[in-house]
Amino acid sequence: MKIKDAEIITLMQSPRTQEKGVRALMDAYQSRLYWHIRRIIVDGDLAQDTLQETFIKAYQNFHQFKNDSQLYTWLYRIATNEALQQVNKLKKMQKTDEDPEYYMQNLVADNVSSDAEEIQILLQRAIQSLPEKQKLVFMMRYYDDLPYEEISKIVDMSVGTLKTNYHYAKQKIEEYIKENYEK
Repeated sequence: MKIKDAEIITLMQSPRTQEKGVRALMDAYQSRLYWHIRRIIVDGDLAQDTLQETFIKAYQNFHQFKNDSQLYTWLYRIATNEALQQVNKLKKMQKTDEDPEYYMQNLVADNVSSDAEEIQILLQRAIQSLPEKQKLVFMMRYYDDLPYEEISKIVDMSVGTLKTNYHYAKQKIEEYIKENYEK
């Protein structure tokens, strides 16, 4: 039986049932949040660590949840912020032979071995080449199929700006694939 957000919120608000609420929160959102984070970070282990940090922050700051948005919107915002912090840490890292962008793009290629998935690899590389805002908007819209209004609440941008970012991201991805696809 799937627990509803209202039940999770009620459990989380009482110190007596908070532990049960955290378990229900994790059961309900762990998979969706993991894949959201994983598309931003790429590295599975780092994505898992970031997911744990997301749930810790949600637990520690649940008193700040105002119930004026959906629970998953609030969680996605925390997960997005945590993932972007990790990306920024990766960018600051100094690799001896490679920069972080190259490292992140190659993680995709290293994790996929089948020639049949060449287009998927190309898509992931194209997404990784986007500016951060466009990448984030594209992933939330394309993979998570979130409406612009929800994305707006998560990333604190206007719907018009989001639509523009998504449009430019799609254009850049199409161009990247056309330029780099070898038949």
